Amino acid sequence: MTTSTRPRADGGAGVPAPEGPWLLGVRHHGPGSARAVRAALDAARPRAVLIEGPPEADALLALAADPDMRPPVALLAHVVDDPRRAAFWPMAEFSPEWVALRWALDAGAEVRFIDLPAAHSLAAEADGEAEDAAGSEPCEGDAEGDGGAGRDGLRIDPIGVLARAAGFDDPERWWEDVVEHRHRDGTRRPDPGAPDDSQGTPDPHDSQGTSALHDPFTTPDPRNPRSTPGSYDPYSPFVVLGEAMAALREAYGDGGHARDLVREAYMRQQLRAARREFGDEVAVVCGAWHVPALAAKVAVGADRALLKGLPKVKAELTWVPWTHRRLARHSGYGAGIDSPGWYGHLFAARDRPVERWMTKVAGLLREEDRQVSSAHVIEAVRLAGTLAAMRGRPLPGLAETTDAVRAVMCEGSDVPLALIQDRLVVGDVLGEVPDAAPAVPLQRDLTRAQRALRLKPEALEREVDLDLRKETDAARSRLLHRLRLLGIDWGERADGRGSTGTFREGWRLRWEPELSVRVAEAGVWGTTVEAAATARAEADAAEATVLGEITALAERCLLAELSDALPVVMRALADRAALDTDVAHLAEALPALARTLRYGDVRGTRTAALAEVATGLAERICVGLPPACTGLDADGATQMRRRIEGVHAAMSLLPDAPEPRGPGRIHRTRTATLRDRWAAVLAKLAGRDSVPGEIRGRAVRLLLDDGRLDAAEAERYMGLALSTGTPPGDAAAWIEGFVGGASGGGMLLVHDERLLALVDTWLTGVPADAFTDVLPLLRRTFSAYEPGVRRTLGELVRRGPGSGGPGPAAAGAPGFGAELDEERADAVLPLLRLLLDRQDDNNLAGVGK
Repeated sequence: MTTSTRPRADGGAGVPAPEGPWLLGVRHHGPGSARAVRAALDAARPRAVLIEGPPEADALLALAADPDMRPPVALLAHVVDDPRRAAFWPMAEFSPEWVALRWALDAGAEVRFIDLPAAHSLAAEADGEAEDAAGSEPCEGDAEGDGGAGRDGLRIDPIGVLARAAGFDDPERWWEDVVEHRHRDGTRRPDPGAPDDSQGTPDPHDSQGTSALHDPFTTPDPRNPRSTPGSYDPYSPFVVLGEAMAALREAYGDGGHARDLVREAYMRQQLRAARREFGDEVAVVCGAWHVPALAAKVAVGADRALLKGLPKVKAELTWVPWTHRRLARHSGYGAGIDSPGWYGHLFAARDRPVERWMTKVAGLLREEDRQVSSAHVIEAVRLAGTLAAMRGRPLPGLAETTDAVRAVMCEGSDVPLALIQDRLVVGDVLGEVPDAAPAVPLQRDLTRAQRALRLKPEALEREVDLDLRKETDAARSRLLHRLRLLGIDWGERADGRGSTGTFREGWRLRWEPELSVRVAEAGVWGTTVEAAATARAEADAAEATVLGEITALAERCLLAELSDALPVVMRALADRAALDTDVAHLAEALPALARTLRYGDVRGTRTAALAEVATGLAERICVGLPPACTGLDADGATQMRRRIEGVHAAMSLLPDAPEPRGPGRIHRTRTATLRDRWAAVLAKLAGRDSVPGEIRGRAVRLLLDDGRLDAAEAERYMGLALSTGTPPGDAAAWIEGFVGGASGGGMLLVHDERLLALVDTWLTGVPADAFTDVLPLLRRTFSAYEPGVRRTLGELVRRGPGSGGPGPAAAGAPGFGAELDEERADAVLPLLRLLLDRQDDNNLAGVGK
């Protein structure tokens, strides 16, 4: 066998290289495999490096050396005519493929991808040949050395089989002990606190005769005669793993994934072509599962027969940013790595990985205002080393460091540990791609807008509050709304925490890698975000068949300020509204129209035509609602009650025209009359026995809240609904409509003891046989109240609410005073002045001393 001695990159003594080509089987996204690949390439210095990946991306490989390219990144391939059919090939800094790619570029070696072209892989997915219909990428999740069992049709876990052969019950622990816990030269890392740094932990499994599997890095390479026991050979781990995979392939064949045979046939073809060009000085970096197939001697004709007639589509490829969080996912486009942040740390830490990790953890906890000192770090390192020694491990792994952090730094609590898991073990790293990478025009326009508005995509979720009175914030709002209309959900609304006015918006932003696919999909609508959103809105308006869909679209167009699309949407809205006679559809559509009018006022958009449509819908609802509420069952009554609530809120948002001359006065009178007519409709619903009790109760409540019904009249309605002749189920439904939900019904009962007394009297008079029927409804009604409200109601019921109306509580009742204590009430005035920024001694508006 021909060998060659080449100088190592670290200046150490050269190791005789076995005869090429060098098949470097790896575990995808394994930092130990990445270190081993780098050491082998440094020793062999091949003229060409072949990497498992789509060959269409060869033209993009030079971008990996761009200073602006920062992993994690991924190759994105999508079908030109159908961008939704896409696949990713993620690469992190600790991925062996990325290490090999960067090595080749830095060393000036030829570098190529040799896997089955994406044009065939995507076509196979379309034809149903790909086993994983969930969308996992065809190369990242294939039958790799990490044994993607269940993701790609493998019925075995290769790493699990090898781990069991070595006496381990945890495959991840075996892989860490064998590969990850190694120096960069391949030798074992010493235990922390060992008296001699050159000494490691003895192998507890030697007695089982599995030292070759347990420690492949110091095992002599039988193919290299000059490799001696105890010396480090950079090729030996790949030889040992290759032989192990050969045994597995002999026992299990293709593992149930027939597509691997086609991919491996294409790889063999590319390897033959490279050997004709570069001789045997070729290194192949691929999943360890494929090594036996590439090493096998297969006839050229047999490979051509496997590849003949494969389906094909036109595909485009580019680089896109990736995230550690996406690498940690087992579904979709995730790689299924549980701890990418930890793996990245192991790869980057050249020495003392445990000490450096504990320092990172301490820094994170200090940022969260937790008291962590240097003594905590020292003690956690010692405890992790002790745990590793007790468990027979060469170095503390993630399990040992996590246990030590929980005990020492988190005081046994899992709450801060969850933060460490999210921020460090997984991580929130987002890669970057240079501007020179190919991109659809829409992506370039989006990138320009992000930079101009200073909205940088980030993997970590963050909240932003926008003030629409500021030009920059208004432009940010437009961009986010336009992207949502295109189906690019970079941000989602997070209103409710701050101001409820229409001048403010809250957003929750997080950039996910698959959004790059959404951008490519949306590129068919236009070359800019505005043009694409306009075209998409016009198409959706033409295809909408439900009135509610068009009104929601009109609202989104106003929020996105798509002035060119709004006329098209308005015509579709007017046409659909004229034809739709279903009151339920009209009631569902009106709230969105009312909100749209409100947003239009804030953003300065002309909405006169929209106001006419909204007013027409409201009038038709007033006419058709009473008959539509008759004869409904319980579920139908609940749905109709919610529609009535929405219409009631919309009525208050319909704008009044300013005091005009001529036609404007008609519009103002019409709107005022419309609200009166709505009140009359509610009164009709409240008094009609054929209407379900839940709707009648809600109608009374809405009239009471609007001041169109006094407390005495509301008491009369309740008395009728809770009279002896009313079935208990109907009475409970009336109570649910009147005081149910989170609409403040509990506070109404607290402050009006007459109503509470009616409810109490009715409830105590419900027959025993009917009580179990109404109990679930009553529990649902009262469980929605705040705990303080329920506690106050309990106190009132316990002392017996009177029927004399609201007033001072009885003297001596627990928690209640006999009368108002003005001195104690005045004590709150200084605090109110401080809150309202009133520093003078004058009385507050509406508050007397």
